[in-house]
Amino acid sequence: MSRLLIRSHEDFEKYVGQKLGVSEYHTVTQEQINKFADATLDYQWIHTDPERAKAEGAFGSTIAHGYLTLSLLPLMWEQVVQVENFSMLVNYGIESFKFGQPVLVNSKIRTHVWLKSVTNLRGISKVQLQVSMEIEGNKKPAFDGQIVFLYHFNK
Repeated sequence: MSRLLIRSHEDFEKYVGQKLGVSEYHTVTQEQINKFADATLDYQWIHTDPERAKAEGAFGSTIAHGYLTLSLLPLMWEQVVQVENFSMLVNYGIESFKFGQPVLVNSKIRTHVWLKSVTNLRGISKVQLQVSMEIEGNKKPAFDGQIVFLYHFNK
């Protein structure tokens, strides 16, 4: 999969309003869900108890934490765009975000990315992305929303 190469604020400006691409598929496993539960101390049974989720849950299996799917955005972003020539990247914001569909264990997910805007903040590039996480075989996305990164490009 070829990635778009960005090396400056001006490179980002060329793509405002355009779809930048789509990430590779990632399979969400029960092991990954359990490790996320360990990291966040969120052990709700719909995530971590496959037998109970199958017997009592609304989805027939465990589901990934919504924030687990959100935490995969940096990985998927890097599969879409290769950003170089910067000294620092800061996660700046999450805006207008909605979880629309649960991600069942062993689902394959990928993220579509559009560049909504790029703003020069006294030499720092504020990059606003529209993101939509697709679940293979589902019409409705796992989530839709906007994320904002700050790139400190080298001069």
